[in-house]
Amino acid sequence: MATEHRTDTEDDADEETRLPLGISVAAAAVSAAVILPVLWLVKTGLEVGYAEAVALLTRPTTLEVFVNTAVLVTLTTAACVLIGVPLAYLTVRTDLPFSRFWTIVVSLPLVIPSYVGAFAFVSAFGPRGSFQRLLEPLGVEQIPEIYGLQGSILILTLYTYPYVYITARASLKSMDTTLIDAARTLEHDRWETFKRVTLPQIRPAVAAGALLSGLYVLADFGTPSIMRYDVFTRVIFVEFGTFGRDTATLLSLQLVAVTLFILWLEARVRGEERTTAGGRSRGRVSLGKWRYPATGFAALIAGLALVVPIVILLSWLGTASASVNQSLAFQWSYVTNSVVVAAAAAAVAIVAGLPVAFLSARYDGILPAAFERVSYIGYAVPGVVLGLALVYFGSAYATPIYQTLYLLVFAYVIRFLPQSVGSLRASFLSVDPALPEAARTLGRTPASAFRYVTLPLVAPGLFGGAALVFLTTMKELPATLLLRPSGFTTLVTHIWTAYESGYFGEAAVPALVLLVVSGLSMLVILRQEGYDVK
Repeated sequence: MATEHRTDTEDDADEETRLPLGISVAAAAVSAAVILPVLWLVKTGLEVGYAEAVALLTRPTTLEVFVNTAVLVTLTTAACVLIGVPLAYLTVRTDLPFSRFWTIVVSLPLVIPSYVGAFAFVSAFGPRGSFQRLLEPLGVEQIPEIYGLQGSILILTLYTYPYVYITARASLKSMDTTLIDAARTLEHDRWETFKRVTLPQIRPAVAAGALLSGLYVLADFGTPSIMRYDVFTRVIFVEFGTFGRDTATLLSLQLVAVTLFILWLEARVRGEERTTAGGRSRGRVSLGKWRYPATGFAALIAGLALVVPIVILLSWLGTASASVNQSLAFQWSYVTNSVVVAAAAAAVAIVAGLPVAFLSARYDGILPAAFERVSYIGYAVPGVVLGLALVYFGSAYATPIYQTLYLLVFAYVIRFLPQSVGSLRASFLSVDPALPEAARTLGRTPASAFRYVTLPLVAPGLFGGAALVFLTTMKELPATLLLRPSGFTTLVTHIWTAYESGYFGEAAVPALVLLVVSGLSMLVILRQEGYDVK
């Protein structure tokens, strides 16, 4: 009988490819927790009778909601591209005056929640709004209606175009501009050069940013509700509030299916990306007589997205009523509540994301890839759908934590786990595996090598991911409305309650505080990511 002999090299190779048991179990537990709400939603949907489900999904109002959502996502995404790409090109490739200033300013709308922007624009441009009152002495008695599709497109475009701007800008900064120089020597004009050379190189990045914008629009609840435009998220929330459980569940499943389709498109686009290498030209395109119109374009976008809401919020401070119901009076405990749950969500998301990101970055195979893909389900579950699923699940099977902060933080972690996983994975990929291996040869255990060698090296990505989760958690509205404990008020829930009650002045202070805290989080993110404004 032949005896199999194995070399030390083969044993070392097996050890390198074998998944660490403890980390794999932790990653599997995280994946199971992430997928649980979606499975529960599917189970609830299957309990609806076939005939009833078909009737609900094919009724005219359901079809109208689907069409409304598709139109809103399509037109808003197109508008984001039309704004984001020119701004990226102007700040990277041209001699735009004060380009460093505009580079930062036009990315800041990400700090403002779209529903806060919607509040402000309704106050400014709605019926009998501030703008209407300014025009009355000039004989203007009516301005175009802001409610409906047009208002939703305007608001969502202003607060989601930065996704396209940031991705397009990053692609423009890394592209090989010697091809552009070559095209100019062949006497192509600027537009022809942009169309034939620049656009094909940045198209994948633009498409990826556009899909992110579309995903945000699809999941947004606050803006369509304020603008009175029926889309999936608004109708789901209304149906849930009126005890239309079956309709809310089936619409949620339909929304998840649409969102998964968008994510599939995003994955296809990411797989088609190509990088180029070569010399880079340091020259910038001279705008000439277009310098001031270009500056005006950047100022117009920044003014609408930033100045309008800030001015309106400041004006609201003077309208706060001293005799307002005590339940609508602002309390600093709302700030504490928001910061505590956002910090808890950020900390848990980082801890939960560590095993998933580590396995994905360090090991090949089906399981590491599956753990990473499952963690991104949070992006496929809009806040209103996630909240609805956890309400059903918590009330039926998890009553000890139902309407507690534990379930609320759990929802935040599921929703924003991809942000921590993505940031951590990029950091792990930047660490040379030879460094922790060297520590192990010096007698360190795997845990000790990770703690003292790997963890300090990935700290920037860890803090950047935590800041990003903190920022998005602070702004999350529908999941907070559905899952917060009774009597637990945060900045976003107080803003929403004040607006629904018609007391705009009572929403001013919490909205401004939210903007300040979100702005500080954005600064941390920009510093950790090394955002280059040159």
